[in-house]
Amino acid sequence: MSSSSSSSKDSKPLGEQELRIAANQFSNELKAVASKIGELELQLDEHNLVIKTMSPMSDDRKCFRLINGVLVERTVKEVLPALKTNQEGIASTIEQLTLQYKAKDKEFSDFRTKHHIRIASSA
Repeated sequence: MSSSSSSSKDSKPLGEQELRIAANQFSNELKAVASKIGELELQLDEHNLVIKTMSPMSDDRKCFRLINGVLVERTVKEVLPALKTNQEGIASTIEQLTLQYKAKDKEFSDFRTKHHIRIASSA
């Protein structure tokens, strides 16, 4: 029995239920990372729009910024550098999350290949 079971599903250390759970975990993790990337891309677009709008304005022009739910009065000279720093941070985070997504997707693909899993379409 041991020679024939080496190629059968019974020789796998994970049962069907465990494989299903692991595949769902991979899928959920990928969806969560993709969702966060989408959310950050929206924030990046907003930052780009505000920076584009404020850049031609004079440095001493009054503007308002929402910080932790509090609207504060500042000048363009004070706000623009902070916006650019935030923009760079968001872009960096998107890059990191994209790399994380690709690594997790490859890990999931390898897992599916190793365990001969096909994902049924939910259409």
